[in-house]
Amino acid sequence: GSHDSFSYWVDEKSPVGPDQATAIKRLARISLVRKIMKKWSVTQNLTFKEQLEGGIRYFDLRVSSKPGEMGKETYFIHGLFGIKVWDGLKEMNSFLEQHPKEVIFLDFNHFYAMDDSHHHFLINRIRSAFESKLCCVECVEYVTLLYMWEKKHQVLIFYHHPLYQEYPFLWPGNKMPAPWANTTNVHKLLQFLETTLGERSRYGTFHVSQAILTPRVKTIARHLIRGLKNTLVHRNLPMILNWVKAQKPGVMGVNIITSDFVELVDFAATVIALNDLLLEED
Repeated sequence: GSHDSFSYWVDEKSPVGPDQATAIKRLARISLVRKIMKKWSVTQNLTFKEQLEGGIRYFDLRVSSKPGEMGKETYFIHGLFGIKVWDGLKEMNSFLEQHPKEVIFLDFNHFYAMDDSHHHFLINRIRSAFESKLCCVECVEYVTLLYMWEKKHQVLIFYHHPLYQEYPFLWPGNKMPAPWANTTNVHKLLQFLETTLGERSRYGTFHVSQAILTPRVKTIARHLIRGLKNTLVHRNLPMILNWVKAQKPGVMGVNIITSDFVELVDFAATVIALNDLLLEED
């Protein structure tokens, strides 16, 4: 999986998003501030298509309306606005059309400046994009690849909002827990990942290990121009990847692992290779 999967492009010319504090919004009237924000908002270099081609199958998505804009259009957001959600969904569906045995997880876990009418608009867009590819809510343990292939399903949508109850193809957010370490320290991150794996539910849910470091305000202040990739990611990814290599999948093991800048190391290939351990057990 990729963290803030859509953030390969953010619009530094647009207003700052409603996910930011009022003080940041005021500061961001200065174009240089938005340029700096971009360096810290972008967590991926690859487009959805490129991520899919590289082996990414779980996508971490944050969505917002644009306050003041007419209509109900929704956009991906991480500090700054990204592409329209509809454009991203179409790009993913195009890949699935060409690869009918591939399955993806879309985790809509943060919503901003959206009322129920925005949600209904977005949910109908999701339905229009994927149609019969959408997998309805089922016991997690039943949803094997074989199950998906037999039903010709390719997409699981996790929707962290009460409206999921009105649509059979929306899985509740609590079926995709993703505990967040919220640290800049790689040793604390790895300890957190170990602890939360040990506490994960044995059955009935998926599980995301967020192998990501999160900058604090002082981190950004000290390294304004360098940005997230050069300050936190480059230096620590090798150690994070070593942790991934040491994991085992299966009950109480790793399930989905997310990272920033997934192409910087052999992240996807390393995670995928863990499945060989399950084959050995069989």
